Amino acid sequence: MTVADDPKPRALVDVAGLREAIAQFARERDWEPFHSPKNLAMALTGEVGELVELFQWLTEDASREVARDAVTARRVRDEMADVLIYLVRLAAVLEVDLDDAVRSKLAANARRYPIEKARGNANKATQP
Repeated sequence: MTVADDPKPRALVDVAGLREAIAQFARERDWEPFHSPKNLAMALTGEVGELVELFQWLTEDASREVARDAVTARRVRDEMADVLIYLVRLAAVLEVDLDDAVRSKLAANARRYPIEKARGNANKATQP
C-alpha cells in the first residue's frame, strides 16, 4: 500500500501552527497588502536562489558535506527556513492544502515513475 492509497491517512504535511505564526507575524507588521501571490512567489524564488548560491560551484561530495561546517550549515538552515516560510505563506494566501497537494503529487509521481522502471534510474519521465 502506498501513502496515496492509505484509507486512514495521517498528515504528511502539517503546517497549521507555522501558517498561523507567519500570518500573525505579517498581521502585526501590516504586511498582508504586500503578500499577493505574485509577490510571495517572487520572494520564494529569491530565497531558493539564495539557497542555491550556497551550493554553487561545490562538487557533489562537497555539497554533501555543507552541514559539517557550522557557518555554512547555519546559512543553509536559514535559507531553507526562508523557503519554507514563503511557501507556507503562499499556500495560505492561495488556500492550497499542502497536505492534499503533496499527497496528490506523490500519487501522480508513483504512476509516472513506477518502481520497476524507475529504480536506480535518474532519467526524467518523458510524459506527464
